[in-house]
Amino acid sequence: MIPVIAIDGPSASGKGTVAERVARVLGFHYLDSGALYRVTALAARRAGLAPDAAGPLGELAAQLPVRFEGGDIYLSEQVVTDDIRTEDCSREASLVAAVPEVRAGLLVRQRAFRQAPGLVADGRDMGSVVFPDAALKVFLTASAAVRAERRYNQLMNKGIPANMQVLLRDIEARDARDASRAVAPLQQGNALLLDTTHLTIEQAVDQVLSWYAAARPPAS
Repeated sequence: MIPVIAIDGPSASGKGTVAERVARVLGFHYLDSGALYRVTALAARRAGLAPDAAGPLGELAAQLPVRFEGGDIYLSEQVVTDDIRTEDCSREASLVAAVPEVRAGLLVRQRAFRQAPGLVADGRDMGSVVFPDAALKVFLTASAAVRAERRYNQLMNKGIPANMQVLLRDIEARDARDASRAVAPLQQGNALLLDTTHLTIEQAVDQVLSWYAAARPPAS
């Protein structure tokens, strides 16, 4: 069985950075499931689809012409790496992610990332729905205020104007939406809790690696 480390958590918790670094240390593949929802949201906007157009959105997600290559993300052969990281796209992604047809359309695509020697996947439902048999499940979080500050610094470092209070409101609204949706709501479940409010990225990575070392079966 190809091992999977599932790292779930709310928006701006740092799970993507931690997951990517853990994957690099272990030599595993990495799945940024949020990027798939962001690309879906971007494609929906360009197609003029409303966030609640369940049927068309589901078809779009299932047939999404997306590929990951060399650190870039392509939609219909166009690089959209920066386009999907805007706050507008984040909000739209949270809306389309609540559509059951979209989640169903992307499920097979996400599971296809499970390839040898292993996979580190981050998102909202990696451990609960996509990879329920993951060798390690982590729920990575931080306080809303700290997450807003991290997102603010991230955007400002990229030269993107941002407002701390607006970011905080958006994060709190996204948390409520993710936790209350009918399909695959954001929840800790049986995952190990990792609160990074007072941790550095290196400390969080070390903790995940330590948990994985203890959880993985011994080599035969």
